[in-house]
Amino acid sequence: MAAIITGNVATAGWPPITIGPLIIPIGAFLIGVVFLLRDFVQMYSGKKTTYYIILVAMFLSGLCSYILGDTLWIVFASTVTFAVSESMDTEMFSRLKLSFNRRVIYSGITGGVLDSALFVIIGLSPLGADILPWTAVSYAIIGQILVKVLIQIILLLIIRMLASRPMIIKNK
Repeated sequence: MAAIITGNVATAGWPPITIGPLIIPIGAFLIGVVFLLRDFVQMYSGKKTTYYIILVAMFLSGLCSYILGDTLWIVFASTVTFAVSESMDTEMFSRLKLSFNRRVIYSGITGGVLDSALFVIIGLSPLGADILPWTAVSYAIIGQILVKVLIQIILLLIIRMLASRPMIIKNK
């Protein structure tokens, strides 16, 4: 929940990063974290609890956007995008019969693509709040996808590295 709210506040408070033509809102870095955290919640608490948390988080995401002064298009896009991308990620994660790492990657890529494309098209494109021109829409989508997926991969590698390290217990 904290990562979602922090992502909304960061996106509203700071301008997006541009790398060449790519447009990356600051909050995209935290959404990658949200997808991975959701996978852990699902693994340890089950799908029913995960959907409950998604529902609460979706409400908080929309409320946070509204409080921060986003247009109704952005609030709508934030809410719809969260529901669709998190639900798809949840379903893929639970149905794939692969290792945890592969389920995280595959479901995270799918969730990241949906999250990025839907939010940019519904919220930022000329169809929505008209913040980005059509010429920038694809660059905003690609930039967000790359960051969300890269963050998930980096965190997964860190978790694997930490999990493989032997615990050193010192006797006093």
